Amino acid sequence: LKALPRRDLYSWQSTWAKEIHNMLFEIFIDLIAVLIAIAGIVGCIIPAIPGPPLTYASLLLLYFFNNPTDAITGKFLIIWIAITAAVTILDYVAQPYFTKITGGTKLAVRYSIAGMVAGMVFFPPFGIIAGSFIGALIAEFVVNKKPLQNSLLAAFGAFLGFIFGTGLKLAACGTMLYYA
Repeated sequence: LKALPRRDLYSWQSTWAKEIHNMLFEIFIDLIAVLIAIAGIVGCIIPAIPGPPLTYASLLLLYFFNNPTDAITGKFLIIWIAITAAVTILDYVAQPYFTKITGGTKLAVRYSIAGMVAGMVFFPPFGIIAGSFIGALIAEFVVNKKPLQNSLLAAFGAFLGFIFGTGLKLAACGTMLYYA
């Protein structure tokens, strides 16, 4: 009778340990992906954080490291990178466009962004929305000396542009988080 090598005799332990290790790795990757996706959702509201690209990064993380059912395919990733790019571009274009069609100036857009940041710092979360409106109103009424009615219309346009861009980003990131 030949003696079995030690590693063959205890191979069930190493297989069990590998399975536990793989399971813990999958849980770790899932947790990191969800945290990145949540940071992306927060980034939809806070202007300094790129929301949709972060959420897309969570999909990439899952695709490359933890995709046991192949729920995320290459075609899926290509479609979502296009959506992510479109949403990000539309977010930068929406606020100036809405402000312009309601009679606002570039200064109103700048003040709207400054008001949004100030509102985020001093009165979160409602300050973000109110700050956008108040900033554009100050730019048009005080700085550009436009009549109050025209200033309110331009401020409303800046506000609508902010809501439109944020809504698009939240919809895209929420859908990506669902798949993550």
